[in-house]
Amino acid sequence: MSENPKDWVMQSGDYWNQRYSKLNQITAENVGKLQPTWTFSTGVLRGHEGGPLVIGDTMYVHAPYPNTVYALDLTKDGAIKWAYEPKQDPNVIGVMCCDTVNRGVAYGDGKIFLYQADTTLVALDANTGKEVWKVKNGDPAKAETGTNAPHVIKDKVLVGISGGEYGVRGSMTAYNIKDGKLAWRGFSTGPDSETLMDPEKTTHLGKPVGKDSGINTWEGDQWKIGGGTTWGWYSYDKDLNLVYYGTGNPSTWNPVQRPGDNRWSMTIFARDIDTGMTKWVYQMTPHDEWDFDGVNEMILADLDIGGKPRKALVHFDRNGLGYTLDRETGELLVAQKYDPTVNWTTGVDMDPNSKNYGRPTVVSKYSTQSNGEDTNTTGICPAALGTKDQQPAAFSPDTGLFYVPTNHVCMDYEPYKVSYTAGQAYVGATVAMYPTPGSHGGMGNFIAWDAKEGKIVWSLPEQFSVWSGALATAGGVVFYGTLEGYLKAVDAKTGKELYKFKTPSGIIGNVTTYENNGKQYIAVLSGVGGWAGIGLAAGLLNAENAAAWHNAVDQGNVPEDAEKQVGTAGLGAVGGYAGLAKYTSLGGSLTVFALPGE
Repeated sequence: MSENPKDWVMQSGDYWNQRYSKLNQITAENVGKLQPTWTFSTGVLRGHEGGPLVIGDTMYVHAPYPNTVYALDLTKDGAIKWAYEPKQDPNVIGVMCCDTVNRGVAYGDGKIFLYQADTTLVALDANTGKEVWKVKNGDPAKAETGTNAPHVIKDKVLVGISGGEYGVRGSMTAYNIKDGKLAWRGFSTGPDSETLMDPEKTTHLGKPVGKDSGINTWEGDQWKIGGGTTWGWYSYDKDLNLVYYGTGNPSTWNPVQRPGDNRWSMTIFARDIDTGMTKWVYQMTPHDEWDFDGVNEMILADLDIGGKPRKALVHFDRNGLGYTLDRETGELLVAQKYDPTVNWTTGVDMDPNSKNYGRPTVVSKYSTQSNGEDTNTTGICPAALGTKDQQPAAFSPDTGLFYVPTNHVCMDYEPYKVSYTAGQAYVGATVAMYPTPGSHGGMGNFIAWDAKEGKIVWSLPEQFSVWSGALATAGGVVFYGTLEGYLKAVDAKTGKELYKFKTPSGIIGNVTTYENNGKQYIAVLSGVGGWAGIGLAAGLLNAENAAAWHNAVDQGNVPEDAEKQVGTAGLGAVGGYAGLAKYTSLGGSLTVFALPGE
């Protein structure tokens, strides 16, 4: 179904996570005439990530907690066909670290799949909205939550788990699409029987991982509360029968408390979709000292690298490095900074004969491990939310470029000793974020990236982080949204801005496109929130503090007492994004655009 460009049947558009559409009615020449055609309110105030699905004449729209799902009639400007609102214990809100987001529903076998905040996976009849089956994937009492979109692959529905800031142990779980029965579960940490690894056949950079590799770089039983959660996006190569995804940060944020490489947090996994067995892994940030989750999407593309055709996997990590790997073998091909101000590392050792092959070289000045507990390490770039968080990039086979929404943010980071209690925060660091000093003054860029060479082709500065998922089209246009609320269209080749429209709230949703009754449409959810917008979404800001911060930033002077002014709430994000309160407010809306005329 994903091969039909008129529909948008999965969150990423296709199994390769390219977020590219072959629709071409809207072009670089006419996109400037785009106008909104209809809108729909979700009735929910928190952050709206993900985007709608379109199957035929029906659009499926989701919301953050309470995770309402709407089926809308596209022949009647979005009239409601059915609505589903699950009943959940509201206590789950208190253990969702970075807003009550949900990254969208999935479709398959005549069903809509919803992954609720309380980790219930629900299968709904796509025509009626009636429950077909449901299963519980985790325990919110232990702070296990659900924020990622389910992914339908073959006869299975895959879901991850959130809660790395609470010591949740990451896992990937596959359920049978027909009845919801457990097919397999692979953990990020632990013995081979639980990580689903073969010590001789599973490889890391071409070498066998060895026995119980998910235990022996942890101290004692720390792997049991080790993080490595799996709340991002998953891709699939049907020829190789492999599903690809990334694991998040190790728990706690205090690196001193968890010596070792902390495998397999911060890792790209390639698993057999039928059995869950791991073919290969690559750990990007061993012993993560900065909360650089590795959950961002894996984009699959066939690229010519060094004069040789490659089945490539491209990944833009939170750590600020853009990676290109061979998706069949896990061979590392490219690892380069996709924001030149990244300073915690000088780069990755690319010599296959080196004992440090594949490892980033850490700059001691920005090492929270070296500087130790109760020491504030300042000026680390990027901040914990990374050069890019979960907001997915797009790839255009027409230009061969990847279009990446990025953050341009640095931080101060002070680790401290913390003890684990199930269901309680297990962070162990105080963080403050701010715009990258000495740069363009803004907190984001939208870039075009050459993954063959590992270089930026063009870059557009933005006032705030670009927290929206990108869309590339055959019309030569790339779309993205901004935290102030603008939908923007730019030329795929040059980056020239061609169109913008301000929606009712900040955009952290992903732009989608579809065709109905012969006409191409662009759709996007707005509704500010997520980690970057948590200050607004969770009411952690007040107008006086927001204004004081914004005025200081305007004058190029981030105040030394910034933490006192706006606090380090929201895991450090509130202060840096306080100025956002001057540009937008809460409220979930879908806005649909088209060219004028019949």
